[in-house]
Amino acid sequence: MKKRGFLVLFILACFGSGCKTISYDNNENTGVEEKLLPADDNKIYHAAFPGLGAPEDGVTTEKMSSFETLAGEKITWVYFSNNWFNGVIKFPKENVKTIHKYGSVPFIRLMPRASYEQNPPDPIFTMQKIIDGLFDADLIQWADDARDCGVPLLAEFGTECNGQWFSWNAAFNGANSKAIYGDPELYDGMERFRDAYRHIIDITKKEGATNITWFFHVNAPGDPSTDWNTMKGYYPGDNYIDWIGLSVYGAQSKDEKWRSFQSILDSSWTEISTISATGKPIAILEWGTIENQMADGKAEWITSAINLIKEGGKYYPYIKALSFWHSSFSQTNLRIDSSPQSLKAYQSGISDSIFTSKPKFSK
Repeated sequence: MKKRGFLVLFILACFGSGCKTISYDNNENTGVEEKLLPADDNKIYHAAFPGLGAPEDGVTTEKMSSFETLAGEKITWVYFSNNWFNGVIKFPKENVKTIHKYGSVPFIRLMPRASYEQNPPDPIFTMQKIIDGLFDADLIQWADDARDCGVPLLAEFGTECNGQWFSWNAAFNGANSKAIYGDPELYDGMERFRDAYRHIIDITKKEGATNITWFFHVNAPGDPSTDWNTMKGYYPGDNYIDWIGLSVYGAQSKDEKWRSFQSILDSSWTEISTISATGKPIAILEWGTIENQMADGKAEWITSAINLIKEGGKYYPYIKALSFWHSSFSQTNLRIDSSPQSLKAYQSGISDSIFTSKPKFSK
């Protein structure tokens, strides 16, 4: 989202067609990878950031249930932030428990920011410091806790890395320099992000956290539009990443130009679809827009977006998941119920049988 500015607990979890009993105090590491796969029969996962408020981590059963009631459909995953406020890196055990108990998959956004309102650059976290191992002790503990929670997790590091509204963007980590870090043929800023992400995944692998599906998340389009801020330049590689994710936002303020979902996606699709050499599955991880002055403007925006992605649309079957950013802040209301017309459009579109809430895992 582009923003300005134990006791042993056994839970019966049903994933797909099978059920299993999971302990949240399970210290056994089986070493077997458990990765999210695309849904069977070219179905599309329906998911959301379900109105968790600022700072995007207020997970409650009530908020998840409220979104599903509004949407009229269940969601595959619950998307939330794991903020590193004040330099503290800590695995979000309680949020993971709550989401899993509710019946959805936890999707964790690792956000290396010292505070929610911090403007770049960040006073604590830089990509070079992560690469140099300054936070390894905390990251190792994070990985151990992720492993020991005993449930499948989805995760990403550095949301919308190609957007300069976040401090992990290349602009604040070397920008257009090639001479200071790494390969002299590559831009330092993107290369540092790539290597910081690799470093984090290497730690989780070493600690046996094989229950994590890793996403790489970019914004469509990048900002700024320049050679040192390309999507592929940030990419850790197919050996590290399981899914490609992107944000597709329309106008978020009255001052922004109104653009259709299709025009935004079309303008970035070639770059997005060629990030992975092996064709990793693609997910829309964030999407939304505000109401505008046109009658049914947002409602039509939602309808046309879903029609593009579902069976018969231009982007079917290339996009494997659709996760809405259901949120309202300042003068920006992206919620699906920002108007009766928008709510009806979302409900109607997402009720199509092509969408599913049942995840399929490799294990």
